[in-house]
Amino acid sequence: MSEPDDTTAPRDGELHWAFRNTDNAVMLLDGDGAMAHANPAARALAARVLPGEPPERLLSLLPADAWPHARETGRWATEVAAPGGVVLDIVLQCGHPQGAVLGMATFDDVSQRNARQVELQQRHDELQAAHRRLAGAQEQLLQSERMASIGLLAAGVAHEINNPIGYVHSNLGTLQEYIGALFALVECHESALQSDDPAAQRGAVRAKRERLDIDFILGDLPKLMEESREGIERVTKIVQDLKEFSRVGRDEAMQPSSLHKGLESTLNIVWNDLKYKVRLEKHYGELPLVECHLSEINQVFMNLLINASQAIENRGVIELATGAENGEAWVSISDTGCGIAPEALQRIFDPFYTTKPIGRGTGLGLAIAYGIVAKHHGRIEASSQPGVGSTFRVVLPVAQPKDGTGAPPAA
Repeated sequence: MSEPDDTTAPRDGELHWAFRNTDNAVMLLDGDGAMAHANPAARALAARVLPGEPPERLLSLLPADAWPHARETGRWATEVAAPGGVVLDIVLQCGHPQGAVLGMATFDDVSQRNARQVELQQRHDELQAAHRRLAGAQEQLLQSERMASIGLLAAGVAHEINNPIGYVHSNLGTLQEYIGALFALVECHESALQSDDPAAQRGAVRAKRERLDIDFILGDLPKLMEESREGIERVTKIVQDLKEFSRVGRDEAMQPSSLHKGLESTLNIVWNDLKYKVRLEKHYGELPLVECHLSEINQVFMNLLINASQAIENRGVIELATGAENGEAWVSISDTGCGIAPEALQRIFDPFYTTKPIGRGTGLGLAIAYGIVAKHHGRIEASSQPGVGSTFRVVLPVAQPKDGTGAPPAA
């Protein structure tokens, strides 16, 4: 790079004019760090911050090591508290000596800027607190809607539990009779063995066995036990599904989960509402594990399945389909119900909007489902034709997007 043309360099008069007329408070310093010259802006600042004091008193606000540090490194800067609550941003610059001037100090009143920063921080803290309260309220609303959904299905769930409990109870009564018959046969055998001529008692034992119908009991016992075991497993599965469904997991990290397992778990809960009027068709594809809060996604499935069931008046079909493509997994729930009018379809995800009769819907189910899916960085696609049916398609990313630290963003 060529040296600048000396003819373009500012003359001393121009430098003097700039020094005097700049709005920045500037002070020229000698080799000892004492004031050599102060511009009008520096004098005005001294008169405001240190009334009655000369402008060089501004330098007394500096710590003792400021000037030695500036001479050694070429620059020193900090914020200093001045009287009256004023905060000054002070910069010392030191260059090669030319005449009596060795350095320069600039003073900038940043009190208002700092006050604005404090105010902005307070506003930020208030917004954070409001966001936490809103998140808590949203979680409470979600939990209330989840429990309300289970409440609406309580009779059906009770029926699903009572059925297996009923035949397990009946089987236990039959089992008690079988045990009594087996004990009676064992006593007969014991009596025959203790007699003087056990062989002579063989006919009596055989007659007792036939009278107690032991051959039938031995054939029926395995089926009785298997049926009872299946009944208890059915009850255990329903209870486990209910526990999983009502669990609050907002503070837990999203985990890779099986959407098929979640869908089957939800079907287990709502099945009593579906089985009397719905034929269920499943067209499941290959799905990877999806990073999510599965209990919340189950809430979405439940709301969509209940809506599909309620849209079918007498008999109809609900079709479940799943698949994955382009890093996304999707679950589709279609029904052959009454359908949704185009003007209503545009508003179905609005809170408190419902097309159901009074008492049958709160208008929160789809709004909460939409919020859950949005929190998972997914989407719900809805299509419908009045008189033909509706389809809701839940699309979720297989892996949640990462923030700058490589962790999923907070919900």
